[in-house]
Amino acid sequence: MKEMKRTKIVATMGPASGAKETLQTMIEEGVNVVRMNFSHGSHDDHLKIIHTVREIDKEKGTHTAILADLQGPKLRVDEVKDNRVELVAGKEIIIGTKKVLGTEKRISTNYEHFANDVKAGEAVKLDDGKLHLRVVSTNGKDEVVCKIEHGGILSSKKGINLPNTKISLPCLTEKDTVDLEFALEHNVDWVGLSFVRSARDIIELKHIIKQREKHAMVIAKIEKPEALDELDDIIKETDAIMVARGDLGVEVPMQNVPIIQKDLIQRCIVAAKPVIVATQMMESMISDITPTRAEVNDVANAVLDGADAVMLSGETSVGAHPIEVIKAMAKIIDEVERHDQIYYHETVPAESNEDRYISDSICYNACRLAKRVEAKAIITMTFSGYTGFKVSSQRPRARTYCFTGNRKILTLMSLVWGVKAFYYDKMVSTDHTIADIKYILKKQGYIAEGDNIINIASIPIAEQGMTNMLKLSKA
Repeated sequence: MKEMKRTKIVATMGPASGAKETLQTMIEEGVNVVRMNFSHGSHDDHLKIIHTVREIDKEKGTHTAILADLQGPKLRVDEVKDNRVELVAGKEIIIGTKKVLGTEKRISTNYEHFANDVKAGEAVKLDDGKLHLRVVSTNGKDEVVCKIEHGGILSSKKGINLPNTKISLPCLTEKDTVDLEFALEHNVDWVGLSFVRSARDIIELKHIIKQREKHAMVIAKIEKPEALDELDDIIKETDAIMVARGDLGVEVPMQNVPIIQKDLIQRCIVAAKPVIVATQMMESMISDITPTRAEVNDVANAVLDGADAVMLSGETSVGAHPIEVIKAMAKIIDEVERHDQIYYHETVPAESNEDRYISDSICYNACRLAKRVEAKAIITMTFSGYTGFKVSSQRPRARTYCFTGNRKILTLMSLVWGVKAFYYDKMVSTDHTIADIKYILKKQGYIAEGDNIINIASIPIAEQGMTNMLKLSKA
C-alpha cells in the first residue's frame, strides 16, 4: 500500500483539470482537497467538478474534500482599450466609478465607494502590486486623481489593492451570497472567506451556514492588514486559516509575509485549527515541467513549519502539467516527512472545568504515549471530528485513523494533517468495536501484526459522548 502523506494537497480546479481522467489521476497522486475558485467559472462549471469528484470518490473509495472559495470584495479595474494601456511613471491618471473604456489618462473601477474611501497620500496598487499609484486628490464622489509612481502595462480586469485604506464593502458581497447559496445547496465541505477583516465576518458566515442546516466549515483567508490585528479572535471563531500570500504580499510589506506565515502556522497548531499555505507555491510549473529550486524550498519549508496543507492555484487550474505538479509536490512532502523535526508540536491542554478538558487531555496523552511506545497508529472513534482535529494538532508520528458514523466528517477530515477517515457505524461495545477496527486496519494493510496501537473513545461507546478512554494494545 502506498504510504499516506500527512501534509494534504489542495488543488484549484479549472480548464486544465476538469476532465475526469485528469482529476482521478491527480487524486491518486495525492490531491486531498479540490478548490473551486468562485472568482472564475460559472456555476455550471463548478457543478461539473462537484459531480466528477463525487463520482471518483464513489468508484475509488476516496474521500476528497470540496472547498468553495468565495471571491469576496475583490476590487478590479474595468475594461481598458485593446486590453493594454501603458501607465507612465510621473504622469497622473484619473480613476473613476463611472464605467469607461480605460486609457492612459482615465480608467474606471467596479468599486463604487472608491472615491469616498480613499484619502490623499494613500497607495493604490494594481495587478498584484506590479503598478504603484499614489492618491493626489479625490472629489469624494466618483473621481480620484492619482500620480503614477511605478508604471507599466495595465490590462483589463486587473485587481486593485488599497493597503492603507479602510474599505467600506461588506465581507460578503452580493455575488458571494449567490455563490454561497449554490455551494451550500451542493453540500461543499469548506467555504473560503476572502479578505476577512474581523471575527465578525466569520460569525456572519457561520450564522448563514447554520441557518441553512449545512455542515460546511469556514476557512478564514488572511490577506488584509486589519486581519493581522485581530488574529486571536479570528482563529478562535474560524474552523481553519488560509495564508493567502498573493494579496497579503501586496497589502503588507512583502518581507513581512514569511514571518506572518510561520506565526500563523504556529498559532493554528496550538488552537487545533487546520492551516493552508497558498499562492505561487510552484508557479513556474504553470508552463515548466519542473519547479524552481526556490519553489521546492518554499513547499518544504511550509511542511517543516507544520502546515496542514499546501495549495496550488494556476498550476492545476490553467497550467500545462496539472498531474506532474501534484507528483512533484507529493515527492517534496514525502521527503520532508522523513525528518523528525516536523513531529510532536505538543501543546498541553489548558486547565479548565469544561467538558472538553477531558477529551483534550486524552488526545494529548495519547500522542505522548504514542511517542514513548513508538505506536504505529492512534485510532479515534468520533462523531463530530473533534478528536481528529485535536490529535492532529499534536503532530504525532503515529498515523491517525478516524472512524465515524457521520459521513460528513469523512471528507472534512481530508484537510486535516495526518488524518485518514473511515466510515464505521457498528458501535456495539467498546471491546467489540476496538477488535473490529483493528481487524479492518490490518486487513487493509494500515497496521501489521505486533504493532503498538492506541485507541481513544468514549465509554459507553454507543452513546457517542465525550472522549474519556485511552487503550494501548498490540495489533
